Amino acid sequence: MDIVVLSGKGGTGKTTVATNLSKVMSYAYVDCDVEEPNGYIFLKPEKSTAMDVTLKNPVIDSGKCVHCHACVTSCEYNALVGLLDKIMLFEELCHGCGACQLVCKADAMTEIERPIGEIRISEGFAMGLLNLKEPMGGPIISDLKEKTNHFKNRFIDAPPGTSCSVVKSVEGSDFAILVTEPTTFGLHDLIKAVELIEMMKIPYGVIINRYDGYSLMDEYLEHKNILCLGNIPFSRKAAKLYSEGSLLIEDDSYKNHFMIIKKNLEDALERRSL
Repeated sequence: MDIVVLSGKGGTGKTTVATNLSKVMSYAYVDCDVEEPNGYIFLKPEKSTAMDVTLKNPVIDSGKCVHCHACVTSCEYNALVGLLDKIMLFEELCHGCGACQLVCKADAMTEIERPIGEIRISEGFAMGLLNLKEPMGGPIISDLKEKTNHFKNRFIDAPPGTSCSVVKSVEGSDFAILVTEPTTFGLHDLIKAVELIEMMKIPYGVIINRYDGYSLMDEYLEHKNILCLGNIPFSRKAAKLYSEGSLLIEDDSYKNHFMIIKKNLEDALERRSL
């Protein structure tokens, strides 16, 4: 069972929900927010194994190149530029698709592995980390999900927003949890996340974080008949626990809220399997 946790925007409490639920439900936690993973702060994994993630980049043999520019034309990502006497590669734009090598009639293209980040795996925990200045987290997310397939059940902590990296994280999931906050900005970006999940045909529910009473968010969920899995109250106590790197379930009152969410989630998963 893969449950992906996402949000339409950053700062809603997505990682707070994913880490706490992974604990109360005894699921593995996989941090796919590879640009800024922070689940480890709260779960504190030990003895992790690190593995590099690489991307294939072309290398042009200037002695063989006939400057036909077939490789430039074939590149969908504009990573290759044809100059008068050479082909220039912008490696940060290269997706490693290999099209340039396929179309090169002069056999002037080879490939090298270029590190773009790493994944770290320990017992019941995994995370990806994108190198500085690298623009694409997708290959790391794909590798991370593949190498944690041995985990029986996973909470997948997706990046914020609705970008390509979010789509990579969501793909293949059995259920999605959308975390939001009761603000106008929160509602605006939740709507985008709902559109994405419905387009991908994945069943989902919503958790309202920093809940402080009935609001426009409740009205939207009721109007759209969207499942609300539960609320997490707004309080100084939660902010204090978070700032100390502690899980909210270490406080009994917050643990009760997560146990309610767990029950509602399990009921939703059971209905899905019928």
